[in-house]
Amino acid sequence: MSSPVLSLRGVKRTYVTRSGDLPVLKGVDLDVMPGEIVGLIGPSGSGKSSLLHAAGLLEHPDGGTVSVDGQDCTRLSSRARTKVRLTTIGFVYQFHHLLPEFSALENVAMPAMIAGRGGAYARGRAETLLTGLGLGERLDHQPAQLSGGEQQRVAIARALTNEPRLLLADEPTGNLDPETAGVVFQQLYELARTTGVAALIATHNLELARYMDRVFAMKDGHLEKQRG
Repeated sequence: MSSPVLSLRGVKRTYVTRSGDLPVLKGVDLDVMPGEIVGLIGPSGSGKSSLLHAAGLLEHPDGGTVSVDGQDCTRLSSRARTKVRLTTIGFVYQFHHLLPEFSALENVAMPAMIAGRGGAYARGRAETLLTGLGLGERLDHQPAQLSGGEQQRVAIARALTNEPRLLLADEPTGNLDPETAGVVFQQLYELARTTGVAALIATHNLELARYMDRVFAMKDGHLEKQRG
């Protein structure tokens, strides 16, 4: 039996506010297996983003452990955590965060270039991903020349450039109209399936969540299984 790509055990996160401590994660346990797409639903402020930030090694939890691809990352140095993020984890956010002065191809190739994988590989990988997402004719276009849906597809391709084992997506279609959101999500879903990446996707769109293998709701700092 395969091991989980992402394993959370007892993950806690509390924020300090002017009105006192605000516990957001109160001991979360979750495993995401290779090739599995897990949905995370809940209203704004329920802790979905905090959970993704902990899973993606962007924030240190206040308690518990975060293991990625079998490695306990809880006590790694900042440099080691950055290396895991670069080589093992892909991120997609609600807003694409593309670099405006670079083309779609250059934006997608950049993570591979940063990882030292060589310009020829980076450009070839970027072209393959973008073509697979229907953007083969838009490789040289800058973000301002692309529609919102096209920009988000470029962001999805960028997240998968380094062939990550884990894909984390935070409301990846939340900034798109319903029709475009459906198209973009379907392409994200199919790409995750074909690459075999383990995916944890936060969304408030219950229509999209029904496509996922399992769905959990964030409620009072804990995960409640909804389906799967």
